[in-house]
Amino acid sequence: MNSQANSRPADSLKIALAQLNPTVGDVLGNADKVRRAREQAAAMGADLVAFPELFLAGYPPEDLVLKPAFQAACRAATEALARETASGPAILVGTPWVEDGKLYNAYALLAGGMIEALRFKVDLPNYGVFDEKRVFAPGPLPGPITFKGVRIGIPVCEDIWGPEVVECLSETGGEILLVPNGSPYWRDKMEHRLNIAVSRVVESGLPLVYLNMVGGQDELVFDGASFVLNADRSVGTQLPAFQELVVLTEWKREGRVWRCTGPVAGGAPEGDKADYAACVLGLRDYVNKNGFKGVVIGMSGGVDSALCAAMAADALGPDRLRLIMLPYRYTSEASLTDAAAGAKALGCHYEVLPIEQAVLGLEAALKPVLEGQTRDVTEENLQARARGVILMAISNKFGLMVVTTGNKSEMSVGYATLYGDMNGGFNPIKDLYKTEVYRLSQLRNVWKPEGALGPDGEVVPHNIITKAPTAELRENQKDQDTLPPYDMLDEILGRLVEGGIDMSLVELVKDAFSVFPTGMLGDAHADLLTFIQERMRGYLRDLSYTSNEIESVLCMNPVRLAQVPRQLAAVRAFSDLPEAASLAAANKRVANILRQAEAKGGGGADDSW
Repeated sequence: MNSQANSRPADSLKIALAQLNPTVGDVLGNADKVRRAREQAAAMGADLVAFPELFLAGYPPEDLVLKPAFQAACRAATEALARETASGPAILVGTPWVEDGKLYNAYALLAGGMIEALRFKVDLPNYGVFDEKRVFAPGPLPGPITFKGVRIGIPVCEDIWGPEVVECLSETGGEILLVPNGSPYWRDKMEHRLNIAVSRVVESGLPLVYLNMVGGQDELVFDGASFVLNADRSVGTQLPAFQELVVLTEWKREGRVWRCTGPVAGGAPEGDKADYAACVLGLRDYVNKNGFKGVVIGMSGGVDSALCAAMAADALGPDRLRLIMLPYRYTSEASLTDAAAGAKALGCHYEVLPIEQAVLGLEAALKPVLEGQTRDVTEENLQARARGVILMAISNKFGLMVVTTGNKSEMSVGYATLYGDMNGGFNPIKDLYKTEVYRLSQLRNVWKPEGALGPDGEVVPHNIITKAPTAELRENQKDQDTLPPYDMLDEILGRLVEGGIDMSLVELVKDAFSVFPTGMLGDAHADLLTFIQERMRGYLRDLSYTSNEIESVLCMNPVRLAQVPRQLAAVRAFSDLPEAASLAAANKRVANILRQAEAKGGGGADDSW
């Protein structure tokens, strides 16, 4: 039912965009956010206030959304909000919705004291961090909803990444496209969004509202940065990134086309600044949404822990940050000095807890097992694990979350200690390569993001940035004793990780070797190819493929690694056919006949076959 469908079409609209931060699972809290934003929108004179995708549930709700009690709670919250719209601004809000036994990613118009209309997401993403096809049913191609006589098309997030849904909305009389999103941040994501939005505007001839949520949810960070494109592709409104706010946009009908005017935020962070702001927001929300009093960080005197400490101070304030220096016999005086200087610059709690007795105790306990063995990385890792135990004890006692401080370079090559420096609840720099850690440390010393709670000025001491990186697990140890220089390593990792593996395996290895000076690694190409293939076999076994399935594909020496999953899927699909057993037996018989013929000197099969 739509009670406003027959009203005289409005020539102007005031739409408030609520770029807000929901919490997954907190239905009542998210509903209260809707109420407060609606009150704010009402004070602005808004006709309608819109919220991001699945706002009442929080995004992404993952398996939580499959629970009937959670579905019922979201429905009850939607109905309660609808009853509150008998007067004042109407609401557009995202929620899970069960209809005819199917669960949908829905967007609801709440107006006139009722649920006026519902639209269901059509194109469910099932790649990368998204897993919607597993939990939601795809909706039918939608028509517009009508509000004050204006036909508003609601393509939900992924629905605009292809042309079909927008084409349907345009052909059925849509006048404005309003797109609620749960779109996570990655570097230069804004450019991708704009390109997609411009394509849909050009194809449809309609203005488009891109409304994105903001905030952190586990490993995801949503950057907001909502915008409006007019039908002529001009920017009608641009909201800032990484900030919660409610903004009023004003719309006027100019002939047959609607045009938006609203605030256009300038100076949005880009590149390294955006990366730093995303790390801070992700850490803040993880700590706060999980109810920790603050965080504790093992402060080593190195750049990784120093940058994490700066991010924690910016996210939570120095008063919620506790830094612990955990020295051992290999800890240098420079590290002690640098760690203390970093803590002083941040103005947070700092203390030194030596780990000598803890390490000696572990070595004594292991002596019956390790006696006579050569000292190696085993003993080095005892130091990292002793530090991990102490930090976790402080976490337990004081309700502080341990921040993990390993960067992407270390994690990618295994240069880290399980249950040691990999301990912790959240790692703000897990997606930063070592060279990026250095770059962001230098950046933070001259800039900090809007709303950051840490002090101005230099917070990562200059000496930490300029000295050679070291884990200090043995005498005079340097990272480059084990690893290539980080600028070289990060270039390799960038090509392998960020560039993907959908390329020739031979070309991939050749490309990786090209980073090193000629002759530096000798002739190790064949060994590396063999290593990659063996790791691939182990990875596929972990995915529950049988040895026969794996070898049936790898024995053909696939040129591109990205082909392997598709080929395995084809093999498994074939094996499920009723004819598979007899065909496999026939194939084996043919192979035996050919081998016998070759053994007798017959030369095997005729090449012309």
